[in-house]
Amino acid sequence: MEEEKKIKGTIFDIRRFSTHDGDGIRTTLFLKGCPLSCVWCHNPEGINRRQRTLYFPNKCIHCGTCVHLSRNLGVIEKMGSICIDITKKENWEEIIRECPTGALVSDSRILTVQEAIHEILKDEPFFRHGGGVTLSGGEPLLQREFVIELLKELKKLGIHTAIETALLVPEETVREVMPYLDLIYADMKLFLDNEHKKYTGVSNDLIKKNIKLLLESEKKDKVIIRTPMIPNITTKEENISLISNYISGIYSDVSYEILNYNPLAESKYHLIDKDYYFKKNPSKYSKEEMKKFANIAKDNGVKYIILES
Repeated sequence: MEEEKKIKGTIFDIRRFSTHDGDGIRTTLFLKGCPLSCVWCHNPEGINRRQRTLYFPNKCIHCGTCVHLSRNLGVIEKMGSICIDITKKENWEEIIRECPTGALVSDSRILTVQEAIHEILKDEPFFRHGGGVTLSGGEPLLQREFVIELLKELKKLGIHTAIETALLVPEETVREVMPYLDLIYADMKLFLDNEHKKYTGVSNDLIKKNIKLLLESEKKDKVIIRTPMIPNITTKEENISLISNYISGIYSDVSYEILNYNPLAESKYHLIDKDYYFKKNPSKYSKEEMKKFANIAKDNGVKYIILES
């Protein structure tokens, strides 16, 4: 128990009353850090493992508190605007705490396993009716020790557990975490390795091996393979066909979820001082278009398809 108290996780969001990350009403914890750099990332604030300070100008009343507390030019006022430099060594906790309007906030919280359980149990009444807890990110499995200890505690409490993972982690990590999971969402974004490297920055060799491991395991009926429909990247017929052939060839009764494009991600990119990949943000796909993607998967061996609209 003493060891468990020392293990901490960096969490950038706790989303309550979610109905999209597993069965029932769920509490989803988003853990920071991801080994992929997907050009369309829907949670860009979760890529970097380190905490950072965020500034929301619309909340700022220009009281000067943050500038006064800054010791190393991490916060300055320039031409009537507040400018922050997160590379400067500052007492960011104090600056955030003293901001009267919440214009300056941390992008994440560092919690022990027990502190995370305390937050989760605020939603315990919902877990009695088919809900549970989902770990997402970022890539939650990068925080292996924290995730495993948290899942162990959740299972002791009889709470349903799920995870959303891109599986770019050691095989041993996957084997370690499997016994404590009731549902596993595993991403397979792009099948061809050169395409995967181009759009995510990394090879997918390890991802394919871990998907094979899951679909050959005793948990195979608790695994859902997911592909997000990113316009002109993952939506190509060849990509959906290759993924479908691969996963159905490992397990003929595999479940495959086709996720619609999420245009809301664009609004988050100013938080990390980056431009969004798409110059003109595409719209979500229509039901008819999503059915076409599903038909490609069906024609290539997948029997059980989930369409997320």
